[in-house]
Amino acid sequence: MLSSSTTAHSAASPLPGPASANPKPRLRLLRLRAASPVPSAALSARGRPPMCTVRASSAAGAGGWGAEAVGELATERLVEVAQRAADAAGEVLRKYFRQRVEIIDKEDHSACYASLYFRTTLVISFCFRLGFGEENGWRCAESSADYVWVLDPIDGTKSFITGKALFGTLIALLHNGKPVIGVIDQPILRERWIGVDGKQTTLNGQEISVRSCNLLAQAYLYTTSPHLFEGDAEDAFIRVRNKVKVPLYGCDCYAYALLASGFVDIVVESGLKPYDFLSLVPVIEGAGRSITDWRGDKLLWPVTAESRPTSFNVVAAGDARVHKQALDALQWR
Repeated sequence: MLSSSTTAHSAASPLPGPASANPKPRLRLLRLRAASPVPSAALSARGRPPMCTVRASSAAGAGGWGAEAVGELATERLVEVAQRAADAAGEVLRKYFRQRVEIIDKEDHSACYASLYFRTTLVISFCFRLGFGEENGWRCAESSADYVWVLDPIDGTKSFITGKALFGTLIALLHNGKPVIGVIDQPILRERWIGVDGKQTTLNGQEISVRSCNLLAQAYLYTTSPHLFEGDAEDAFIRVRNKVKVPLYGCDCYAYALLASGFVDIVVESGLKPYDFLSLVPVIEGAGRSITDWRGDKLLWPVTAESRPTSFNVVAAGDARVHKQALDALQWR
């Protein structure tokens, strides 16, 4: 998760503008010494149709589904593809977790990954052609599509390189900018949350739901780090933090998974890129509650080949009352 004071875009105007050119501090990156073979989970998916995009004009069996066919059977197949991608990424990440690797510094804060990231992206690509990824951007032959995959193979790279098993692989499928399938996979703990638009969220196949919490003063709050807020965003976060029962730090995407499972009440973050949060939307909503920007608008991103990932401010809550109280405290207009 990255830091920025840039405000979130509203659902009415979700198209991103140019990426911020603000200088960022030096961060450590991973560089692995040896090439890795393609995992068996990726190899097993090679015979499947390419999944770069799912266009309304595509014929069934040609790698896509018509818009009218995104029903039960098509959804199950799409979820299966996402799961195979997560399986493939997990094989790579488990192999190198808590292993001795060379760590290098890089100027760009947003690129806190190196060869491990590329290797994980590579094996996921055997499951579907990547629509948009954190490192490589738009990876489709077409300039736009109704359905697009969005991927972050390692959300929480700093957790990974410090041996903390609270990072995750994030996979989302967008339909005209709206997240309709979301996967949060924690490969070390072997926990996988799957959210599908209109269905109950599951954790390892079991349905889950958020918990009720009447008051912000009773809420347990998570954010990745208080140091990732800047300027007005920092002031807004402090207003919320000062009202909650317990503020907690350091979970990246895993905090949202805990919220969906009913163990956390609210997550507040600033400066997230679309690949950081799009997969979280179906997971949170399918568990019974809301995830929006700081104005209360839906999180959408109609990505094309020309899109550049700008920063969004995100708040998720397990209870509508706490969500509203948090928005009131943020005062983000």
